[in-house]
Amino acid sequence: MIEFRFVVGDLARTSFAYSPLQEAVYSLRCWRDPARYPHQRPWLRRLGPAFRRQDTDLLTALIAPSLWIPDFLTPRPDRPRPAFAHQLTALGRTQPHELAPDFAAAYAGAPLPDVVRRGLGDPAAFLDRVVRALDAYWADCLAPDWWPRVHAVLEADLAHRGKVLAEEGAGGLFASLDPRLSWSGEVLTLVKKFDRHPWPEADIRIGGRGLVLVPTLFAQGAHTMIDPGLPPLLSYPARGRATISETPPPVSGEALTRLLGAARARILHLLAEPASTTELAHRLAVTPGAVSQHLAILYDAGLLLRARSGRSVRYVRSELGERLCG
Repeated sequence: MIEFRFVVGDLARTSFAYSPLQEAVYSLRCWRDPARYPHQRPWLRRLGPAFRRQDTDLLTALIAPSLWIPDFLTPRPDRPRPAFAHQLTALGRTQPHELAPDFAAAYAGAPLPDVVRRGLGDPAAFLDRVVRALDAYWADCLAPDWWPRVHAVLEADLAHRGKVLAEEGAGGLFASLDPRLSWSGEVLTLVKKFDRHPWPEADIRIGGRGLVLVPTLFAQGAHTMIDPGLPPLLSYPARGRATISETPPPVSGEALTRLLGAARARILHLLAEPASTTELAHRLAVTPGAVSQHLAILYDAGLLLRARSGRSVRYVRSELGERLCG
């Protein structure tokens, strides 16, 4: 059992963020144990040739047989939407002496792979190799097509959690993240069940540091850092993560298709959750320009609402659009 203890003001400092670096590192779990991630298999097949050109001995060794990961590889995001390059630069500033204990904790007594054992003989050089391997993996395998889809899922998750918080409060929010989480008003409790490698007991005091909630596509349940002394972080399964490998969705109904056309009907079907033009383009495998034209028509017809979120504009079905979709 893991308990996060809140004092006055801690709940107000609780925030959401997503982490491109965390998702890149967590995605290595799929290569380590693909049987545990069946919904990821289509993109594993597509990216297999590119992955085999990477420093695969090292990349797969970053994941322990238990699928635990050294904490230094998944630092707490310092902003809600960090860029991968920003996080990788911060990773490169890790103190070399932190690597050995982090690997030991992740492997939990299991023997370290030769590539790790040899690398830890010169931890500074080994850290540089890790950074270069992750940078190449991101550029060759993830950034071109995979990350835009993941980004869309994570943005939709954050929008949904914000709605849940506004409508149901903190108790409803925490319950929506994982049924194993319970909220007493002062303590957030995570009970680990049916885990092949259960977490040790931990009593984590937020103590003004703020708790960051991070959605991920590569978790089967909520979890936190191995070291409970690190800044409080709780990762949880992102809503809609199984859509990562989907083909463009079917049109939602014959009548709706005849009324709007197949392309606009698909877009209206997808906009049950907020999304930007770019996110829709990646999910539909079309150009942003084509999506933008359809969005303008749907918006002018009163079927969509829109709002600015950072540098992008996000669309969602209006009440009229909801009724039209049935």
